[in-house]
Amino acid sequence: MVTIVNTLNRPREKSDARPRHPEKAHRPDNPVQRKPKWIRVKAPTSPIYRETQAVVRANNLVTVCEEAGCPNIGECWSKKHASFMILGDTCTRACAFCNVRTGMPGPVDTKEAQGVADAVAAMGLEHVVITSVDRDDLDDGGARHFADVIGAIRKTSPSTTVEVLTPDFLRKEGALEIVVEAKPDVFNHNLETVPSKYLTVRPGARYFHSIRILQKTKELDPEMFTKSGIMVGLGEERNEVLQLMDDLRAADVDFLTIGQYLQPSKKHHPVLSFVTPEEFKGYERIAYAKGFLKVSASPLTRSSHHAGEDFSDLRAARMAKLGR
Repeated sequence: MVTIVNTLNRPREKSDARPRHPEKAHRPDNPVQRKPKWIRVKAPTSPIYRETQAVVRANNLVTVCEEAGCPNIGECWSKKHASFMILGDTCTRACAFCNVRTGMPGPVDTKEAQGVADAVAAMGLEHVVITSVDRDDLDDGGARHFADVIGAIRKTSPSTTVEVLTPDFLRKEGALEIVVEAKPDVFNHNLETVPSKYLTVRPGARYFHSIRILQKTKELDPEMFTKSGIMVGLGEERNEVLQLMDDLRAADVDFLTIGQYLQPSKKHHPVLSFVTPEEFKGYERIAYAKGFLKVSASPLTRSSHHAGEDFSDLRAARMAKLGR
């Protein structure tokens, strides 16, 4: 069983009437298009889904599944897989694609690391994913908190493999080194889109800085698996996606995920195309030909979806490549 755990503050009370995305309030509306049949998912109805929901509510947790409007929530929660954010529920960035709340975050919860470790042990997780919001307000971008969570999990559940999905630590000297030194099994940092779209899609980030984060991770620890993901349907050209693959392979990235961008609201970036399942299969074949050890490419692919199974595949692919 796989659960994505993010160290997180408690969710806001319903009485908190602050807008979720104040920076988007005055943007023109972008009509939300009807999804094609290959993207539609069934409404969650299983008893196990309700049990998972009850656990989340009873523990006053915030989940990425809900905050980001993930289409896979029904499947994952019905298997008792849930994604929890660390470092709070409020992001200091204002990416045009993202549904996570934006604004000034609260203080870091110093008890969170052990709380996450206790949850991992209680649930008997074999693989856990730790992610977070961007914390540009912190001197280290939250890197030490990532390391504390990893350390607590290692101490409490030494056999559990740990995957981190980190922000870019832009202008946070030494932050990456702190996370890598904590020895996660997988270091994931998503590029999100091709470089030509950064100004409108991911304006607070820098494409080549993100590439460098992934490259430097391998320089610091050549044995660590690295992973990155993008969305398509944001107006990118096919050749731009292929060039991005080459950039990631030049940085020795092992695992690539590609999924369809879905527009959270009328104030978010519009969907400019729905990529067909056949096109995703084409991207998958090309990515494997370029040398990635693992590729997940489909309309509903998300970076932490099936993370445990994918990690097993990733490890097996490396062993096969080495002839073991």
